[in-house]
This record gives sequence, C-alpha cells and structure tokens, in this order.
Amino acid sequence: MTTMRPSLDRAADLRTEPGILDRLRAVPTTTVIAVRQGRVRVAGAESDEASLLRVEPSEIRDATWALLARDAQGAAILLAALAPEADTVDTTPDETWLGLRDLGGRLAGGETELLIEALALAGWLRDAPFCPACGGGTEVRQAGWSRHCLVCGKEHFPRTDPAVIVAVESPDGERLLLGANANWGGRMYSCFAGFTEAGESLESTVHRELEEEAGVRLASLDYVSSQPWPFPRSLMLGFRAVAVDVDEVRADGEEIIDVRWFTRAEIASALAGEGPVGLPGAASIARALIVAWLEDRE
Repeated sequence: MTTMRPSLDRAADLRTEPGILDRLRAVPTTTVIAVRQGRVRVAGAESDEASLLRVEPSEIRDATWALLARDAQGAAILLAALAPEADTVDTTPDETWLGLRDLGGRLAGGETELLIEALALAGWLRDAPFCPACGGGTEVRQAGWSRHCLVCGKEHFPRTDPAVIVAVESPDGERLLLGANANWGGRMYSCFAGFTEAGESLESTVHRELEEEAGVRLASLDYVSSQPWPFPRSLMLGFRAVAVDVDEVRADGEEIIDVRWFTRAEIASALAGEGPVGLPGAASIARALIVAWLEDRE
C-alpha cells in the first residue's frame, strides 16, 4: 500500500490569528471558492480539463467565510459559503455551477482535494448554526473551523463520520460481487458501503455490513485506501475482501435490491460503458476499488 503525503496546505497555523479572515480578504493575492447548495463555479466545464473558478473577495456580496488553504505561491484561498438564494457574479459561457459527481475525475488531484474540503466545510457552516448541547446561537471562530456557543460556551468542530466501502471477490479471485442500491432503481451496481456505528471497529463494520446487505461471510479482509466524501461529511475507508462461499449471497431486499457476481469481462465492458450494468463515476473510491480488482489479473 502506498502512503501519500497531503498535497494541500490547509494553513492551519493561521486559523487562530485574530481577525485573520478580514485581513486575508484585503490581500490582493487572496482568491475565493464560492459554494452554493453543494456546487462550485467551474471554468472549462465542457472540457476534460475543468478547473475550480476562483474569484476576488470583492466579488462576493454576502457569505459565511472560512480559510481553506494556501496555494503553491503562499497566497490564501478562502471559502465563501453562500445561502441558496445568494446572488454572485454572473457566469459566462465557459463557467457554470457543478457538484463533485458532475465533475467526475476531470479536476487535477490537488483541486479535487480542495473541492472536497470546500464542500464539506461549507455544508457544516450552513447546517450547524446552533449549539447541539443547549440550542444557543454560535459564533464562527478559528477561521471557519469551529463554532463557539454564545450561551453555554461549548466549542464545536466539523464532524467527519467514518464509513467503510468494500470490494468483495470470489475465493478464486475471478469474480467480483456488486450490489444495486434501491435508490438507484437497479440502474447501477457498486461496492458495499456503510457507516461505522458507535463503539464499532472498522473491521467489524465491514463484516456486519456484508452480512446484512448481501448475506456474505468474509474469509479475509485488507485495507486499501481512504477518500474524504462530503455527502454529508464522511471519510470512506476502502477495503478488499474475499468471500467464504459464492453461493450464499442474497440481497437484503430493502437497501440492496440485487447482488450479482461479475466476471472480469463483464466488469471491463461496464467500465467502458458498454454494459451489462452501470458502475460508479470516476470521482468515487468505489470505482477505484473496482478498477484495481480488474487490473490485478490483467
């Protein structure tokens, strides 16, 4: 397994500096990523080389602000979390508002990391204005990375909820088990996923989710990699597993409406968009796990 260093400088050392957001908004080199309803402005949306559109702070009329990062030249990148009805500068033909799923894998790695950070933090700033302990109003602090309750004084931070996602292969390694979620109407098949419950290890989560959703017992389990996912604010932890028995699989009939073993030829065809089923988009760790399994034997 390869351990990757983070490519994004989150400028955490600046967060506690008094008045840092106001100061950075006045710096000429500072740029802003605006987020509205889980979408960002993107330049080159119709091309294979889309990029996040950054604007000057003066172009944003009303927003909740946060510090996202520093770019390679040391300039600050801010977040402007906009209300759903917010009015900002008009788009031009090569700019539009898109979400993570719309963009797929068309952003460069560093920009994808920045996009996910912006979407997750904007969602928290929008959804958590009140103290969960007493219901009091809160004040944004630490450059957008905490909320201080003005009533009881408690400090609150953005949550990240762990979830597992698992690619399950047959004992001989020649078939991959995928499931169709009820929300997809049977149009797409993917790896199995679920949130870790209170007091539960990741390994226990994997075994529980596979037994609940697909009736599968696992003979072995290996961690692969993780992916932050801002829907709502999750950390997807990817695993590879080997099933004990290919014949014991069954869909739970509620969340998962169908489970199927796919051959390598079928997976290769589906990845090429030629059927027999749809697979997850390029932005997801689910697709990365499927591709990794296919390429293991090629």
